[in-house]
Amino acid sequence: MRVLIIESNSALSDVWRRHLERQGVEVECAVGQEDAIQFLQDKSVDLIVLNLVLEAGSAFAVADYANYRHPDIPVIFVTNSSFFSDGSIFQHMANARAFVASEVDPEDLAAMVEHYGRTP
Repeated sequence: MRVLIIESNSALSDVWRRHLERQGVEVECAVGQEDAIQFLQDKSVDLIVLNLVLEAGSAFAVADYANYRHPDIPVIFVTNSSFFSDGSIFQHMANARAFVASEVDPEDLAAMVEHYGRTP
């Protein structure tokens, strides 16, 4: 399985990446909208882990582009904000599969990646 993590905080994305790699997942990382879209123009992944609040660019733009270019790629949104805590992210983003806090336990994130990232 191949996963793209889009997270501005490189220390956090490194924690997630290392944990997923120990589970046998191939992981690519991007820090913002431009890097993520450039990656998705040339390559595909099985799942995207996307911070809702990016320092460089828009998470919505990335999710929309991913949905347009690769409509079957699920997205797990993470955030340290209470915005969208009502679950409305699922109404706005057709490819949203989960919405969790940035402080999610890496094991829990890995379980969600495994669940949503495996193709049937």
